[in-house]
Amino acid sequence: MVVVDDDEDIRLALSMLLTNEGYQVMEAGSPAELASITARVKPKLVLLDMNFSRDTTSGTEGLEVLSQLAQQSITTVLMTAWGNIELAVKGMQLGAADFIEKPWDNQKLLGIIDKQIVDKQIAKISIDGESSPKKVANRKTNTYSITANWIAESKAMQQLEAVINQVADTQASVLILGENGTGKSLLAQRIHQLSGRNSAPFVSVNMGAIPESLFESELFGHKKGAFTDARENRQGRFELAQHGTLFLDEIGTLPASVQPKMLRVLESGEFEPVGASQTLRADVRVISATNADLGQLVETGAFRRDLKFRLNTFVLTLPPLRERKEDIVPLCNSLIEKFSAKYNKPTLTLSKDVIAMLNAHSWPGNIRELSHVIERAVILCRETEILSAHIMLSESMSSGDASNEVDDRELRPLDDIEFEMIRKALKKYQGHISKAAAALGISRNALYRRMEKYQLDKEEFDLE
Repeated sequence: MVVVDDDEDIRLALSMLLTNEGYQVMEAGSPAELASITARVKPKLVLLDMNFSRDTTSGTEGLEVLSQLAQQSITTVLMTAWGNIELAVKGMQLGAADFIEKPWDNQKLLGIIDKQIVDKQIAKISIDGESSPKKVANRKTNTYSITANWIAESKAMQQLEAVINQVADTQASVLILGENGTGKSLLAQRIHQLSGRNSAPFVSVNMGAIPESLFESELFGHKKGAFTDARENRQGRFELAQHGTLFLDEIGTLPASVQPKMLRVLESGEFEPVGASQTLRADVRVISATNADLGQLVETGAFRRDLKFRLNTFVLTLPPLRERKEDIVPLCNSLIEKFSAKYNKPTLTLSKDVIAMLNAHSWPGNIRELSHVIERAVILCRETEILSAHIMLSESMSSGDASNEVDDRELRPLDDIEFEMIRKALKKYQGHISKAAAALGISRNALYRRMEKYQLDKEEFDLE
């Protein structure tokens, strides 16, 4: 994928977002740089700004580039801070796949990109004469959302690896637990690779990013005309994952209205697309993940007990990075190799001081935090060795710091902290849901669900 924008900060932000979602990303600061890239390779998708040096509002230059990309049959998503309906229509007429305005919503942007890549793969299958969903390739060019290698040198990971090897080649459902950023999607991919389904699709879906009204369509598909925006038939994730593995991340956010249908497809393999009368069968192995307490959700009535039992035939818990210190340096070396290639850097090594810093850090953000730290270090490093000056750690406590001793009176329930942060974000942005959700690092839909959970009054914040 290529990100094209004359603003370096925007390119970097998009590159980091997309890389962390598993995409391989190249950057271009101008139409000329883009032309140089497309002369060498044909990207799966181009995310194209519409305004460059010629002017900053009309979008003319972007439309000219779009026409050239359309002639090369390159899927293009347009992006501009000056978007309007007329300009969007022009872009669609010239062959754009979709259109998004700056500042973008991360989940919406990822959803658009994900859909375009999947649709392109399905179209290619049709052209090649293969119609079976079994032939559908993975949804992304690289599903490893955190790192390209599975690292398991620590004792904690070796114990987990032993269980994985026993479970992987069965048909049993697996529930993956763990803190944010520990690599749950990578573990799901690992199980798929070791299973007998590894030649079939691995399809991943972030349940927390799906609007509640679209859950059923997203999972089971829909027929043309089933609802207002259903302009074409659409395959759901179960159909796309046929004969393979379906990974349901953030399964705890599954709405109560969809849970009976999820239970049915897990028990019998049967489902109907929205608006269809024909029953389809899904031969799919389901792996789910959550950092929520499903037991507590069951007790409060938010999650069905029988569905939980269907999902957790085996439960695997990924240890946080602070409990697998032996894996930190190997993970760093893997990330350095990945980011050095991305930024055209020579082979880099870690200094002894840096290794000590990394081992002493508590890593509250786990491998995702480590990935960001190493990417920044690779960008900043101008020599062949990464030094302490290149490492930008968060202000969280390090395990070797005496101040790591915390009085129990300083600790608070996580729900209390979440409630407080949501109120602060809504107050700061005067009830603007998109801005508050972005500041909290969650989707609009996830924020709405948390507001309902804590019974926050919408009128209190003058919500839009």
